[in-house]
Amino acid sequence: MRLKLFKKYFFTTFIIIALCMAAMIMILSVVLNSYLVKSKQNVLKKACNEVCDYIAVAADDGGKIGKTELLQFFDSVGEISDADVFAADMDGNIILCSCDSEGEAESCIHSGVKLKSEHIGEWYNARPFKLDTLDIYEETRFVTAEPLLNKSGERYGTVFAVTPVLVVNELLSTVIKIFLAAAVVPLIIMFIAIYIMTYRLTKPLKLMSQASRAMAKGDFSKRIPVMSDDEIGELAVSFNMMTNSLAQLEGMRKSFVANVSHELKTPMTTIGGFIDGILDGTIEPEKQSYYLGIVSDEVKRLSRLVQSMLSMARLESGEFSLKPELFDLSALLCSIVISQEQRIEQKKLNIIGLDGLENISVNADRDLLHQAIYNLVDNAIKFSEEGGNISFELKTENKKTALTVINTGKGIPEKELPFVFERFYKVDKSRSASKNSTGLGLYIVKTIITAHGGTVAVSSKENEFTAFKVTLP
Repeated sequence: MRLKLFKKYFFTTFIIIALCMAAMIMILSVVLNSYLVKSKQNVLKKACNEVCDYIAVAADDGGKIGKTELLQFFDSVGEISDADVFAADMDGNIILCSCDSEGEAESCIHSGVKLKSEHIGEWYNARPFKLDTLDIYEETRFVTAEPLLNKSGERYGTVFAVTPVLVVNELLSTVIKIFLAAAVVPLIIMFIAIYIMTYRLTKPLKLMSQASRAMAKGDFSKRIPVMSDDEIGELAVSFNMMTNSLAQLEGMRKSFVANVSHELKTPMTTIGGFIDGILDGTIEPEKQSYYLGIVSDEVKRLSRLVQSMLSMARLESGEFSLKPELFDLSALLCSIVISQEQRIEQKKLNIIGLDGLENISVNADRDLLHQAIYNLVDNAIKFSEEGGNISFELKTENKKTALTVINTGKGIPEKELPFVFERFYKVDKSRSASKNSTGLGLYIVKTIITAHGGTVAVSSKENEFTAFKVTLP
């Protein structure tokens, strides 16, 4: 079973912290051990030097300092340095040691011991101390030695200071335990903080996963709460924007399907009814021409709908390729308007500016541009009130061709303007339905103009006018 992101992140952080703690303890152990060993070396060396100096003073006093005083001094130095301190002659015989009293010294582990030649040799000149048992102790110990010298500088013995390695290890262990004990509370706080942070980081992702599964089932109602202004917060905002867009697109898709179904069903029903009436004789012969005209209009209506859907599918699939040619845009616009003369006369519309257009040529795909301009003119006629005006402007602006189509009428609400070029979108569904609209015309216009490297913009004032401006290179 794969770990979830929360567990992965938390345990990864936990392992990293654990490894860092282990590394810190290792470094601390090495550094502290080196420091403690060096400190113990200095203590042992100092103990040996103190004993050597005291024995030298005792020798200078001509025997005034007796063996008892020497043993007591050895014992004091041993206690202070936490070490066994003893002296051996040149033959290796231990003659004095730091045991508690003279009686015990005579029967301690040092009594009767004879050190080997390598033990009493001058090894201490090459290294400060060594690890050895001296054939006295069961376990290895730190050993430091200093030579006993007479007034003429001749060596006549050796002073040893010996301490267990365990003393350094115990101190090191104690320091590490203190370090770990001191780190417990910060570590607990750190892990709690990491847990909370990990939860806060992964919760939006978990919610996004749940919302994505819901969206796959058609539920676009879920939104991600924005709990921060960092990258995760930006992701949540973007996800919500995407969800809103998908919800809107889904709504438009359903509306489009409903509209297309209605647009297909109504003319097909009308066509079928009139044709059946003609075939079975219900419609009298003298009225058949009239009803066949209605059938023809409905067929054309179906053709326009299918053509729009095919154009949208072709444009979205990227199957079309531009075939630019140089032609007069004003002539193309005039031909499109003239082709709609019957509709214009039926609504008693006034055409303004068409007779004064500049002759401006553009290098573009004539057929695609014809479709785009036709859709703009078609919309202007549809949504102009009876007796209204349609104005055309064609001019050159900043080395670009600008075509503006303005119609008077109900206009488009300001809040609807950002969406008019989206596919399936219709400002007024009930009003659009009566105008045989499928919500694809302006989407096709924008797609075609954008493919030519141009732009299309809309402006409107309710109950006054609507203007579409197309700019082309």
